[in-house]
Amino acid sequence: MRLRQLYDKVIEIGIEHDPRDGDSIEAVMARWEKAYSQLSDKEKEFFDKELLRHPFADTRILNGTGEEEIESVFVGIDIDVSEVVLVDRMREKGERIDALISHHPSARAWAQFYEVMDMQTDILEHLGVNPVVSEKLLQERKAQVKRKVMPANHFRGISAAQILQIPWMCAHTPADNCVYDYLKELFERQAPRSVGDIIDILYEIPEYQEGARRGSPPVILLGNKSNRAGKVALEMTGGTEPSVENYQYLAQSGTGTIVGMHFSEEHYKKAKEARLNLIVAGHMASDTLGMNLLLDEIEASLGHLNILSGSGFYRISHR
Repeated sequence: MRLRQLYDKVIEIGIEHDPRDGDSIEAVMARWEKAYSQLSDKEKEFFDKELLRHPFADTRILNGTGEEEIESVFVGIDIDVSEVVLVDRMREKGERIDALISHHPSARAWAQFYEVMDMQTDILEHLGVNPVVSEKLLQERKAQVKRKVMPANHFRGISAAQILQIPWMCAHTPADNCVYDYLKELFERQAPRSVGDIIDILYEIPEYQEGARRGSPPVILLGNKSNRAGKVALEMTGGTEPSVENYQYLAQSGTGTIVGMHFSEEHYKKAKEARLNLIVAGHMASDTLGMNLLLDEIEASLGHLNILSGSGFYRISHR
């Protein structure tokens, strides 16, 4: 397969598992098209035109033309200069590695990743939160995240890949959509009654078992195993954590437990004030699960890939 084929398949899978319906995704695309049409010719020169093709601002071919033939890839959760140099060293020793695939975004995909956060309004609406309220909170949260990422050196890793001529793509929200959809279906089917039941369900999944072996097991941050689970909400996609103010509205709409990859101290405190149960499933384990599900579908559609694992990722097939 060519790198562009792999990339396009990632987008297709991401849309298939997106929490939003088709109309909501089309509305996002229409907003980008309108924004682009209103730019001057000079401004259009710098616009990221991939935003006109799909809704995932944090998923891109970061280095390469897309025409590269891909048989063997190095997959990691985070890739930076050290992983690029590692792969170059492996190639020197005779290992075939045609491209890098990271989960977390880099370069332009990192600089603008907050643009995927709009889906949080749709997710919260499904949970019974007024979308008018959550959208206003989201605007404030997006601005906060944007200010946080603006000073970063987004192109440090990509510069190394360019110098060493190693193709690289990242797949962030499509993989997160996969883990969100997988866990949502699992919890709906098994209908956990208690917080302990949720922990037991997570421990049925190989990635969370491995996370526990590595010292990062699923953890109950708020509540205990005997607490009623109530309606379970997932914080597994949407770029990053939502506004802390959403927790009071989630509690009011009937949510009893939130399962997420990670929670900041501020989010923990607000969830505690809202009297919610809070479970950390594990960041690396959840990201690994999402990437494994994504790779499963890629291989089922495009054929076998030789996958070398690193940077926190470990390959487990669910096929």
